[in-house]
Amino acid sequence: MSGGTELVRLTIVGDEFAAETIIALLKTEGIDSIQQKTDVAAGMADASASAFGPRAVLVRSEDLERARELIDED
Repeated sequence: MSGGTELVRLTIVGDEFAAETIIALLKTEGIDSIQQKTDVAAGMADASASAFGPRAVLVRSEDLERARELIDED
C-alpha cells in the first residue's frame, strides 16, 4: 500500500492467521489491506516473532465501508 491515503482500522482479530484470512478476502474484492500488531501484542513476550496476539487489519479510508460490508457477510 503506497500513496498518501490514510489507513484506518477495519477490525481487530485474535491472531495473524485470522488477519491473513480477512486480508485474502479483501484482496479478492480489490481492496488492499495490511495487518499490524496491536499495542497488546507489542507487550507480549517475544511478540515480534509470534503469530499469536491481537492484530489490527487496516484499509484505506475510502475502502472502509465496502470492507466492513465484506467481513460482515462472512
